[in-house]
Amino acid sequence: MKNFAQKPPAAVTGRGDCASVTAVSEAEQNEFEGLTGAVTPSAPKVYSVTELTREVRELLETEIGEVWVEGEISNFRAQASGHLYFTLKDAGAQLSVVMFRGNAASLAFKLGDGLQVIAFGEVGVYEARGQYQLIARRIEPKGYGALQLAFEQLKRKLAAEGLFDAARKKPIPPYPEHIGIVTSPTGAAIRDILNIIERRFPNVHIVIAPARVQGDGAAEEIAAAVDDLNVLNASGRLPLDVLIVARGGGSIEDLWAFNEEVVARAVARSRIPTISAVGHEIDFTICDFVADLRAPTPSAAAELVVKQRLELAEAIAALAQRLERETETALDALKHRLELAASSYVFRKPAELVRQYQQRVDDALASIEGATGQWLDTRRGRIELLGEQLARLSPAARVAQYRQRLENLAGRQAHALKNWQQERQHALKELNGRLALLNPQNVLNRGYSITTRADDGKALTDAAQVRRGDRIRTRLRTGEVESDVA
Repeated sequence: MKNFAQKPPAAVTGRGDCASVTAVSEAEQNEFEGLTGAVTPSAPKVYSVTELTREVRELLETEIGEVWVEGEISNFRAQASGHLYFTLKDAGAQLSVVMFRGNAASLAFKLGDGLQVIAFGEVGVYEARGQYQLIARRIEPKGYGALQLAFEQLKRKLAAEGLFDAARKKPIPPYPEHIGIVTSPTGAAIRDILNIIERRFPNVHIVIAPARVQGDGAAEEIAAAVDDLNVLNASGRLPLDVLIVARGGGSIEDLWAFNEEVVARAVARSRIPTISAVGHEIDFTICDFVADLRAPTPSAAAELVVKQRLELAEAIAALAQRLERETETALDALKHRLELAASSYVFRKPAELVRQYQQRVDDALASIEGATGQWLDTRRGRIELLGEQLARLSPAARVAQYRQRLENLAGRQAHALKNWQQERQHALKELNGRLALLNPQNVLNRGYSITTRADDGKALTDAAQVRRGDRIRTRLRTGEVESDVA
């Protein structure tokens, strides 16, 4: 739909009396006449909301198309469907963004509120709301590589869980007999490891768990290989002393499988002590931080885990020399003690020593005899004293004492019982006297009477308690009289 503004048939330009006239074309004149009524105008086109929204969408898609947009993420939410929704904003405006599941799955790092990013996609319109939005296909962190950001995010997460703590690290055995290796069976890393182990100590048993170490699915294969070797070790079918997870050098993209969370957790739960040997000395992966030991290269891992035969032989020779020296020292000490014993008084004059001991035995016997006699005299005196005490405590004497006590107690009991009976009798007489005073019959005997209502037997104490016609009953000393109140 076009918009037209009314204009005169000619445009006049100039100053003062000098003016120039620009002729108007015939088409413009006809158009002008149509607006002013000279020609009947056509009806204007009326859009539906849907039609207008679709034209706006087509205009945005055609005129703007694919763009890069920079901003800060806010209101981020991840749906169960896998689609991501958030807002990009800066100081002056905000833009709705949607990233569908197919593109979201390729993100190497996690999105979140406050993250500064650069998003690439096409501008479109969500017709249901009449809202324009960016349909993002690619997102990069601003000023930070996506892989590096993903590395730092996972590193912080696992560190917070304690997977890097030194306390959970298992020691590497000094002389392993069975070594498991997780790596590519065709890579340079396995050749370097095998060559060094063969040269240093060929009697070691090696088990290789093959896995891809680069590309899609490599992380899952590495984790599965670590878990499989642990299962075999736990079952006893394939005992392993140490496990090496290895890969040669490469770019951060090449080494990325060893920065995946699935590999980190597999290495963390490994019951076999694990060495991470990934990349070159300057390369660090998440696997290095989780493993029990990091080796700068696969070759260094082989040198760390297997001692060289010459080194072992030298260590054994050194131990043998040390054992020989300590044995000689111990023998010299025993020899010196033997010489001292041989030169002692006991070995020089044994008969004299025996005579001295015989004399000491005689002295001890005499001392024992004297002490025994004294002890017997003491015991005898105590026995006599106990005999006298026992005589005083004979059963007959004790029975006589208890009989006397029993008689005394019986007399006291009889006297107390008699006093109690007298007291009860006296109290009973007092109660009888008081009861006689309170007996209504005695009152009647003195000429008094008791009047009650005939119907309920209630005693009357006031003339106002009865009315004319009431029947009353009067009790005298002998007999009762019933009467009606007149």
